[in-house]
Amino acid sequence: MNLDRRGFLGAAALFAAPRMLFAQAATERRFVFVIQRGAADGLNTVVPYADPAYAAARGGLAIDAATALKLDGTFALHPSLAELHKLYGAGQASFFHAVASSYRDRSHFDAQNVLETGGGAPYRLKDGWMNRLLGLLPRAGKDAIAFSPAIPLAMRGALDVASYAPTSLPQANDDLMLRVEQLYAKDPQLHALWSSAVEARGMAGGMGGGMGGGMGGGANRQQPGALGRMAAGFLARPDGPRLAMIETGGWDTHSAQNARLAFQLRGLDNLIAGLREGMGAAWSQTVVLVATEFGRTVAANGTGGTDHGTGAVAMLVGGAVQGGRVVADWPGLAAASLHEGRDLKPTLALESVVAAASAETFALAPQRVASTLFPDATAARPVARLTNFV
Repeated sequence: MNLDRRGFLGAAALFAAPRMLFAQAATERRFVFVIQRGAADGLNTVVPYADPAYAAARGGLAIDAATALKLDGTFALHPSLAELHKLYGAGQASFFHAVASSYRDRSHFDAQNVLETGGGAPYRLKDGWMNRLLGLLPRAGKDAIAFSPAIPLAMRGALDVASYAPTSLPQANDDLMLRVEQLYAKDPQLHALWSSAVEARGMAGGMGGGMGGGMGGGANRQQPGALGRMAAGFLARPDGPRLAMIETGGWDTHSAQNARLAFQLRGLDNLIAGLREGMGAAWSQTVVLVATEFGRTVAANGTGGTDHGTGAVAMLVGGAVQGGRVVADWPGLAAASLHEGRDLKPTLALESVVAAASAETFALAPQRVASTLFPDATAARPVARLTNFV
Protein backbone atom coordinates (compact mmCIF):
# COMPACT_ATOMS: atom_id res chain seq x y z
CA MET A 1 0.00 0.00 0.00
CA ASN A 2 1.28 3.49 -0.92
CA LEU A 3 1.24 6.21 1.75
CA ASP A 4 2.19 9.80 0.94
CA ARG A 5 2.10 12.74 3.33
CA ARG A 6 -1.65 13.04 2.98
CA GLY A 7 -1.84 9.40 3.88
CA PHE A 8 0.16 10.16 6.95
CA LEU A 9 -2.43 12.72 7.99
CA GLY A 10 -5.12 10.11 7.57
CA ALA A 11 -3.17 7.67 9.70
CA ALA A 12 -2.57 10.42 12.27
CA ALA A 13 -6.35 10.73 12.59
CA LEU A 14 -6.14 7.46 14.47
CA PHE A 15 -4.95 9.68 17.32
CA ALA A 16 -7.59 12.37 16.85
CA ALA A 17 -9.90 13.19 19.75
CA PRO A 18 -9.24 16.32 21.70
CA ARG A 19 -9.11 18.21 24.89
CA MET A 20 -6.43 17.05 27.25
CA LEU A 21 -2.75 17.69 27.52
CA PHE A 22 0.09 16.63 29.74
CA ALA A 23 3.60 17.63 30.70
CA GLN A 24 6.28 15.49 32.30
CA ALA A 25 8.66 16.64 35.05
CA ALA A 26 11.13 14.93 37.40
CA THR A 27 8.80 14.87 40.41
CA GLU A 28 6.21 12.58 41.97
CA ARG A 29 3.78 15.47 42.43
CA ARG A 30 0.99 16.06 39.92
CA PHE A 31 -0.88 19.25 39.01
CA VAL A 32 -4.02 19.20 36.86
CA PHE A 33 -5.85 22.26 35.53
CA VAL A 34 -9.50 21.77 34.53
CA ILE A 35 -10.84 24.77 32.63
CA GLN A 36 -14.59 25.40 32.48
CA ARG A 37 -15.05 27.22 29.19
CA GLY A 38 -18.16 29.34 28.92
CA ALA A 39 -18.31 30.99 32.36
CA ALA A 40 -19.61 28.55 34.97
CA ASP A 41 -22.21 29.86 37.40
CA GLY A 42 -20.48 29.86 40.77
CA LEU A 43 -23.56 30.94 42.74
CA ASN A 44 -25.35 27.68 41.97
CA THR A 45 -22.18 25.58 42.18
CA VAL A 46 -21.15 26.62 45.68
CA VAL A 47 -24.47 27.96 46.93
CA PRO A 48 -24.48 30.81 49.49
CA TYR A 49 -27.74 29.52 50.93
CA ALA A 50 -27.42 31.51 54.17
CA ASP A 51 -27.07 34.86 52.40
CA PRO A 52 -30.47 36.51 52.98
CA ALA A 53 -30.43 38.00 49.46
CA TYR A 54 -29.65 34.74 47.62
CA ALA A 55 -33.12 33.24 47.18
CA ALA A 56 -34.78 36.53 46.26
CA ALA A 57 -32.05 37.57 43.83
CA ARG A 58 -32.00 34.23 42.04
CA GLY A 59 -35.74 33.65 41.95
CA GLY A 60 -36.61 30.43 40.14
CA LEU A 61 -32.92 29.59 39.66
CA ALA A 62 -32.23 29.41 43.41
CA ILE A 63 -31.09 26.00 44.65
CA ASP A 64 -33.32 24.71 47.43
CA ALA A 65 -31.27 24.63 50.62
CA ALA A 66 -33.02 21.39 51.60
CA THR A 67 -31.56 19.58 48.58
CA ALA A 68 -28.13 21.23 48.55
CA LEU A 69 -25.13 19.41 50.03
CA LYS A 70 -24.08 21.41 53.07
CA LEU A 71 -20.46 22.48 53.47
CA ASP A 72 -20.78 24.80 56.45
CA GLY A 73 -23.24 27.26 57.93
CA THR A 74 -23.09 29.54 54.89
CA PHE A 75 -22.34 27.48 51.78
CA ALA A 76 -23.53 24.26 50.16
CA LEU A 77 -22.79 22.37 46.97
CA HIS A 78 -25.16 21.81 44.09
CA PRO A 79 -26.89 18.41 44.49
CA SER A 80 -25.06 17.08 41.39
CA LEU A 81 -21.67 17.30 43.13
CA ALA A 82 -21.89 14.23 45.37
CA GLU A 83 -18.29 13.10 44.74
CA LEU A 84 -16.88 16.55 45.46
CA HIS A 85 -18.96 16.66 48.63
CA LYS A 86 -17.40 13.39 49.78
CA LEU A 87 -13.93 14.70 48.99
CA TYR A 88 -14.68 17.87 50.96
CA GLY A 89 -15.72 15.75 53.93
CA ALA A 90 -12.47 13.78 53.60
CA GLY A 91 -10.43 16.99 53.64
CA GLN A 92 -9.50 16.66 49.95
CA ALA A 93 -11.43 19.56 48.42
CA SER A 94 -11.50 23.31 49.03
CA PHE A 95 -13.68 25.90 47.35
CA PHE A 96 -12.80 29.54 46.66
CA HIS A 97 -15.74 31.88 46.20
CA ALA A 98 -15.98 35.40 44.79
CA VAL A 99 -12.78 34.88 42.75
CA ALA A 100 -11.89 36.47 39.43
CA SER A 101 -8.92 37.16 37.22
CA SER A 102 -7.86 40.74 36.55
CA TYR A 103 -10.22 40.86 33.56
CA ARG A 104 -13.42 42.88 34.12
CA ASP A 105 -15.26 42.84 30.81
CA ARG A 106 -17.48 40.03 29.57
CA SER A 107 -16.01 38.57 26.39
CA HIS A 108 -15.40 34.81 26.53
CA PHE A 109 -12.49 35.05 24.10
CA ASP A 110 -10.74 37.88 25.91
CA ALA A 111 -11.35 36.42 29.36
CA GLN A 112 -10.09 32.98 28.38
CA ASN A 113 -7.01 34.58 26.86
CA VAL A 114 -6.28 36.34 30.17
CA LEU A 115 -6.97 33.16 32.15
CA GLU A 116 -4.69 31.03 29.98
CA THR A 117 -1.82 33.43 29.35
CA GLY A 118 -1.75 35.02 32.79
CA GLY A 119 -1.54 38.46 31.20
CA GLY A 120 -2.94 41.60 32.75
CA ALA A 121 -4.97 42.29 29.61
CA PRO A 122 -6.15 40.23 26.62
CA TYR A 123 -3.44 39.30 24.08
CA ARG A 124 -0.66 41.00 26.01
CA LEU A 125 1.21 37.70 26.40
CA LYS A 126 1.67 35.10 23.65
CA ASP A 127 2.45 32.02 25.74
CA GLY A 128 0.58 30.21 28.52
CA TRP A 129 1.19 30.18 32.26
CA MET A 130 1.37 26.37 32.35
CA ASN A 131 4.19 26.37 29.79
CA ARG A 132 6.05 28.93 31.89
CA LEU A 133 5.40 26.84 35.00
CA LEU A 134 6.88 23.86 33.21
CA GLY A 135 10.01 25.93 32.63
CA LEU A 136 10.46 26.25 36.40
CA LEU A 137 10.45 22.50 37.00
CA PRO A 138 13.27 19.96 36.80
CA ARG A 139 12.45 17.93 33.71
CA ALA A 140 13.23 14.48 32.39
CA GLY A 141 12.27 12.86 29.12
CA LYS A 142 9.39 14.35 27.15
CA ASP A 143 8.52 17.80 28.45
CA ALA A 144 4.85 17.71 27.48
CA ILE A 145 2.23 15.73 25.63
CA ALA A 146 -1.10 17.09 24.40
CA PHE A 147 -4.42 15.32 24.07
CA SER A 148 -5.81 17.81 21.61
CA PRO A 149 -5.53 18.50 17.89
CA ALA A 150 -4.74 22.11 18.87
CA ILE A 151 -2.79 22.70 22.07
CA PRO A 152 -4.73 25.03 24.41
CA LEU A 153 -3.13 28.40 24.94
CA ALA A 154 -2.32 27.76 28.61
CA MET A 155 0.23 25.14 27.50
CA ARG A 156 1.73 26.92 24.49
CA GLY A 157 5.16 28.49 24.69
CA ALA A 158 8.88 27.96 24.43
CA LEU A 159 8.76 24.33 25.60
CA ASP A 160 7.56 21.80 23.04
CA VAL A 161 4.36 19.88 23.64
CA ALA A 162 3.81 16.58 21.84
CA SER A 163 0.29 15.25 21.28
CA TYR A 164 -1.88 12.22 21.79
CA ALA A 165 -5.63 12.06 21.21
CA PRO A 166 -7.83 9.08 22.10
CA THR A 167 -10.30 7.78 19.53
CA SER A 168 -13.16 5.32 19.21
CA LEU A 169 -11.91 4.28 15.76
CA PRO A 170 -10.44 0.78 15.42
CA GLN A 171 -6.76 0.45 16.30
CA ALA A 172 -4.41 0.56 13.32
CA ASN A 173 -2.97 -2.85 12.52
CA ASP A 174 0.74 -3.57 12.75
CA ASP A 175 1.18 -3.60 8.97
CA LEU A 176 -0.14 -0.05 8.61
CA MET A 177 1.98 1.18 11.51
CA LEU A 178 5.10 -0.41 10.00
CA ARG A 179 4.46 1.12 6.57
CA VAL A 180 4.03 4.61 8.02
CA GLU A 181 7.19 4.13 10.06
CA GLN A 182 9.12 3.16 6.95
CA LEU A 183 7.65 6.00 4.91
CA TYR A 184 8.97 8.64 7.32
CA ALA A 185 12.16 6.99 8.48
CA LYS A 186 14.26 9.40 6.41
CA ASP A 187 12.23 12.55 7.12
CA PRO A 188 13.64 14.04 10.38
CA GLN A 189 10.64 16.22 11.16
CA LEU A 190 7.83 13.78 10.38
CA HIS A 191 9.74 10.82 11.78
CA ALA A 192 10.09 12.67 15.10
CA LEU A 193 6.38 13.53 15.13
CA TRP A 194 5.40 9.97 14.28
CA SER A 195 7.70 8.52 16.93
CA SER A 196 6.24 10.86 19.52
CA ALA A 197 2.70 9.80 18.61
CA VAL A 198 3.58 6.11 18.75
CA GLU A 199 5.24 6.57 22.14
CA ALA A 200 2.15 8.28 23.51
CA ARG A 201 -0.05 5.55 22.01
CA GLY A 202 2.05 2.96 23.79
CA MET A 203 1.77 4.82 27.07
CA ALA A 204 -2.01 4.98 26.68
CA GLY A 205 -2.22 1.24 26.18
CA GLY A 206 -5.83 0.16 26.11
CA MET A 207 -7.28 3.29 27.66
CA GLY A 208 -8.48 4.94 24.50
CA GLY A 209 -12.03 3.76 23.68
CA GLY A 210 -15.49 4.94 24.60
CA MET A 211 -16.77 8.11 23.07
CA GLY A 212 -20.15 9.70 23.49
CA GLY A 213 -22.12 12.13 25.60
CA GLY A 214 -19.27 14.27 26.88
CA MET A 215 -19.37 17.63 28.67
CA GLY A 216 -19.50 19.73 25.53
CA GLY A 217 -16.58 21.42 23.88
CA GLY A 218 -16.85 20.35 20.25
CA ALA A 219 -15.17 17.03 19.52
CA ASN A 220 -14.59 16.21 23.17
CA ARG A 221 -17.31 13.57 23.49
CA GLN A 222 -15.66 11.08 25.76
CA GLN A 223 -17.65 10.27 28.89
CA PRO A 224 -16.34 12.46 31.74
CA GLY A 225 -15.58 9.53 34.03
CA ALA A 226 -13.69 7.72 31.26
CA LEU A 227 -11.84 10.93 30.46
CA GLY A 228 -10.73 11.24 34.08
CA ARG A 229 -9.62 7.61 34.28
CA MET A 230 -7.68 7.95 31.04
CA ALA A 231 -5.92 11.07 32.32
CA ALA A 232 -5.10 9.23 35.52
CA GLY A 233 -3.66 6.34 33.52
CA PHE A 234 -0.99 8.71 32.20
CA LEU A 235 -0.40 10.68 35.36
CA ALA A 236 -0.13 7.69 37.68
CA ARG A 237 2.72 6.08 35.74
CA PRO A 238 6.19 6.41 37.28
CA ASP A 239 7.46 7.72 33.93
CA GLY A 240 4.31 9.67 33.16
CA PRO A 241 3.59 13.39 32.89
CA ARG A 242 3.18 15.59 35.94
CA LEU A 243 1.28 18.55 34.51
CA ALA A 244 -2.11 18.12 32.87
CA MET A 245 -4.82 20.29 31.39
CA ILE A 246 -8.36 19.13 30.72
CA GLU A 247 -10.85 21.27 28.83
CA THR A 248 -14.58 21.19 29.50
CA GLY A 249 -17.13 23.25 27.60
CA GLY A 250 -20.84 23.96 27.69
CA TRP A 251 -20.89 26.26 30.74
CA ASP A 252 -22.50 29.24 28.96
CA THR A 253 -26.00 28.87 30.43
CA HIS A 254 -27.92 31.79 28.92
CA SER A 255 -31.16 29.76 28.91
CA ALA A 256 -32.72 26.80 30.73
CA GLN A 257 -29.88 26.96 33.23
CA ASN A 258 -31.17 24.66 35.95
CA ALA A 259 -31.24 21.50 33.83
CA ARG A 260 -28.12 22.40 31.85
CA LEU A 261 -26.03 23.30 34.88
CA ALA A 262 -27.09 20.13 36.69
CA PHE A 263 -25.88 18.10 33.68
CA GLN A 264 -22.59 20.00 33.48
CA LEU A 265 -21.85 19.67 37.19
CA ARG A 266 -22.69 15.97 37.14
CA GLY A 267 -20.15 15.58 34.33
CA LEU A 268 -17.51 17.52 36.30
CA ASP A 269 -18.21 15.38 39.36
CA ASN A 270 -17.77 12.21 37.29
CA LEU A 271 -14.56 13.57 35.77
CA ILE A 272 -13.08 14.14 39.24
CA ALA A 273 -14.30 10.73 40.37
CA GLY A 274 -12.60 9.13 37.38
CA LEU A 275 -9.34 10.91 38.15
CA ARG A 276 -9.43 9.88 41.80
CA GLU A 277 -10.27 6.28 40.98
CA GLY A 278 -7.63 5.98 38.27
CA MET A 279 -4.82 7.65 40.21
CA GLY A 280 -4.75 5.01 42.94
CA ALA A 281 -1.94 5.69 45.41
CA ALA A 282 -0.73 8.63 43.28
CA TRP A 283 -3.87 10.55 44.29
CA SER A 284 -2.05 11.50 47.50
CA GLN A 285 0.47 13.39 45.33
CA THR A 286 -2.16 15.14 43.21
CA VAL A 287 -3.63 18.67 43.13
CA VAL A 288 -6.48 19.51 40.73
CA LEU A 289 -7.43 23.14 40.05
CA VAL A 290 -10.85 23.85 38.52
CA ALA A 291 -11.52 27.39 37.25
CA THR A 292 -13.58 29.35 34.73
CA GLU A 293 -13.01 32.65 32.89
CA PHE A 294 -15.65 34.62 34.82
CA GLY A 295 -18.92 34.08 36.65
CA ARG A 296 -22.52 34.89 35.77
CA THR A 297 -25.07 37.52 36.74
CA VAL A 298 -26.78 37.22 40.11
CA ALA A 299 -30.26 37.70 38.67
CA ALA A 300 -31.83 35.46 36.06
CA ASN A 301 -32.56 36.75 32.57
CA GLY A 302 -35.84 36.32 30.71
CA THR A 303 -35.07 32.82 29.40
CA GLY A 304 -34.40 30.97 32.61
CA GLY A 305 -30.66 31.52 32.43
CA THR A 306 -27.98 34.00 33.44
CA ASP A 307 -25.70 36.31 31.50
CA HIS A 308 -21.97 36.99 31.65
CA GLY A 309 -20.84 38.17 35.06
CA THR A 310 -17.71 38.62 37.14
CA GLY A 311 -17.14 36.81 40.47
CA ALA A 312 -16.96 33.02 40.20
CA VAL A 313 -15.87 29.85 42.02
CA ALA A 314 -12.55 28.00 41.83
CA MET A 315 -11.83 24.59 43.33
CA LEU A 316 -8.79 22.68 44.56
CA VAL A 317 -9.26 18.92 44.76
CA GLY A 318 -6.87 16.05 45.40
CA GLY A 319 -5.26 13.83 47.97
CA ALA A 320 -2.57 16.47 48.52
CA VAL A 321 -5.07 19.31 49.10
CA GLN A 322 -5.52 20.76 52.57
CA GLY A 323 -9.26 20.66 52.13
CA GLY A 324 -12.50 20.84 54.01
CA ARG A 325 -12.63 24.63 53.63
CA VAL A 326 -14.60 27.30 51.82
CA VAL A 327 -12.30 30.29 51.37
CA ALA A 328 -14.35 33.45 50.85
CA ASP A 329 -14.24 37.09 51.86
CA TRP A 330 -17.94 37.11 51.13
CA PRO A 331 -19.20 40.46 49.76
CA GLY A 332 -22.88 39.61 49.97
CA LEU A 333 -25.62 39.62 47.36
CA ALA A 334 -27.59 42.67 48.43
CA ALA A 335 -28.08 45.06 45.51
CA ALA A 336 -25.71 47.64 46.97
CA SER A 337 -22.93 45.03 47.28
CA LEU A 338 -22.93 43.86 43.66
CA HIS A 339 -20.29 44.69 41.08
CA GLU A 340 -21.81 47.18 38.64
CA GLY A 341 -25.18 46.45 40.21
CA ARG A 342 -25.44 42.99 38.66
CA ASP A 343 -22.53 40.64 39.44
CA LEU A 344 -20.98 38.92 42.43
CA LYS A 345 -18.16 41.25 43.47
CA PRO A 346 -14.75 39.52 43.33
CA THR A 347 -12.75 39.69 46.56
CA LEU A 348 -10.01 37.14 45.81
CA ALA A 349 -7.62 37.17 42.84
CA LEU A 350 -7.71 33.92 40.89
CA GLU A 351 -4.06 34.55 40.02
CA SER A 352 -3.20 34.29 43.73
CA VAL A 353 -4.89 30.90 44.02
CA VAL A 354 -3.18 29.56 40.88
CA ALA A 355 0.27 30.83 41.87
CA ALA A 356 0.04 29.57 45.45
CA ALA A 357 -1.26 26.14 44.45
CA SER A 358 1.45 25.78 41.78
CA ALA A 359 4.24 26.90 44.11
CA GLU A 360 3.18 24.61 46.93
CA THR A 361 2.68 21.63 44.65
CA PHE A 362 6.17 21.80 43.22
CA ALA A 363 8.00 23.30 46.25
CA LEU A 364 8.93 26.47 44.37
CA ALA A 365 9.52 29.97 45.72
CA PRO A 366 6.06 31.64 45.78
CA GLN A 367 7.25 35.06 44.58
CA ARG A 368 9.18 33.55 41.69
CA VAL A 369 6.15 31.51 40.62
CA ALA A 370 3.80 34.49 40.88
CA SER A 371 6.06 36.79 38.84
CA THR A 372 6.66 34.10 36.19
CA LEU A 373 3.08 32.97 35.77
CA PHE A 374 1.47 36.41 36.16
CA PRO A 375 4.09 39.05 35.31
CA ASP A 376 1.51 41.86 34.99
CA ALA A 377 -0.29 41.16 38.26
CA THR A 378 -0.28 43.75 41.01
CA ALA A 379 0.27 42.73 44.61
CA ALA A 380 -2.72 40.77 45.90
CA ARG A 381 -3.68 39.18 49.17
CA PRO A 382 -1.47 36.08 49.45
CA VAL A 383 -3.05 32.65 49.70
CA ALA A 384 -1.06 29.99 51.54
CA ARG A 385 -1.29 26.46 52.93
CA LEU A 386 -3.50 25.13 50.20
CA THR A 387 -1.83 21.72 50.16
CA ASN A 388 -0.35 19.18 52.55
CA PHE A 389 3.03 19.28 50.83
CA VAL A 390 5.88 20.30 53.10
